[in-house]
Amino acid sequence: MNFAKSQQLFERAQRVIPGGVNSPVRAWRGVGGTPLFIVRGQGSHIFDADGNEYIDYIGSWGPLLLGHRHPEIVAAIEEALARGTSFGAPTEAEIDLAEIIKDMVPSMEMVRLVNSGTEATMSALRVARGFTGRDITIKFEGCYHGHVDSLLVKAGSGVATLGLPDSPGVPKGFSDTTITLPFNNILAIEQAFDAHGAKIAAVIVEPVCGNMGCIPPVPGFLEALRRITAAHESLLIFDEVMTGFRVALGGAQQLYGITPDLTTFAKVIGGGLPIAAYGGRRDIMAHVAPSGPIYQAGTLSGNPLAVSAGLAMLRHIQSHPEIYRQLDSATATLAASAPRGVTVNRVGSMMTWFFTPAPVTDYDTAKHSEINRFSRFFHAMIERGIYLPPSQFEALFVSTAHSEADLVRTVEAARESFAIANA
Repeated sequence: MNFAKSQQLFERAQRVIPGGVNSPVRAWRGVGGTPLFIVRGQGSHIFDADGNEYIDYIGSWGPLLLGHRHPEIVAAIEEALARGTSFGAPTEAEIDLAEIIKDMVPSMEMVRLVNSGTEATMSALRVARGFTGRDITIKFEGCYHGHVDSLLVKAGSGVATLGLPDSPGVPKGFSDTTITLPFNNILAIEQAFDAHGAKIAAVIVEPVCGNMGCIPPVPGFLEALRRITAAHESLLIFDEVMTGFRVALGGAQQLYGITPDLTTFAKVIGGGLPIAAYGGRRDIMAHVAPSGPIYQAGTLSGNPLAVSAGLAMLRHIQSHPEIYRQLDSATATLAASAPRGVTVNRVGSMMTWFFTPAPVTDYDTAKHSEINRFSRFFHAMIERGIYLPPSQFEALFVSTAHSEADLVRTVEAARESFAIANA
């Protein structure tokens, strides 16, 4: 394949954009080489600046559950655009979106729309601290909750790929309010609450991790979080930015039967446009301004274009719940291609091939993966027209647009690429 145009664009970008990209993992630091510059997408395929075509398993990092340019979403955006781009005033569509989220996720008794997953988690934590009158948050190693100052501690994903344990620019006092524990370790949670329970405002968790690769909860882990937080009158926050409407119609909380106090959503709820939400119990959310004293605001929150795309997405999946069986089956087909020496973790349409023979259940075990093998695999897949996340510590995503022919071609490419990676 020829990548000359992408190389030229990357050189140009590095002169005006830090690292040449607007989000770190796009720079391919975890695999080496020059990132591809994408010009368009259609269905399950994307096309780069050099005219190369790929089967896409990033899907804009998860939002494109229905693939690129789904006609219902495109039509909704076009209709909204004809009315205007932003008003800075309430619209009926915002109510519609909040109501459908509440209908699909019963724990979301009240919803506040924001613009990004980071903004949603930042706001949910502020609400948790304000509601409880406590300062300490518990998070888990390798879980990424956006670039919130207090949560950039062992945050997985791009931080892990770049080899940065924390982030300069975060005052020590911010990180002092965060306790970081191993994911899937119930004993560690019990010990933390025994020592600090009266000071802990909330536990925030990705119910299925996606930012150290896909790592599901072990049986009993989420149940323990619910039981322990309730016993200490702390809040349980599910960060479903990635899993929301991706792993099940009602998100991971429906899949595992756990009811959190607060939840954050993004990605799928925007249908590919930037929008996010946080919400939960009515008595908690009643403390958010202007109803209560906990302040949070946003000029473009509830943007009409993003709301229209989100409504089209959620209405489609609500009326077609059978897509989750389709997604599960398609992803299982990909998972079955892994040879010995490669561990596969999968929940629904999220999946990671870990280049280690051992089970991967937390950040430490994920780090045992052989990065050089993954890098060779990644580039071999690119050469065969398969576009994967450029990091061992990310999940890939399957969409309803992936056809049987896409899956067959991907499995064939994977088998060849595994052989190259292991050579």
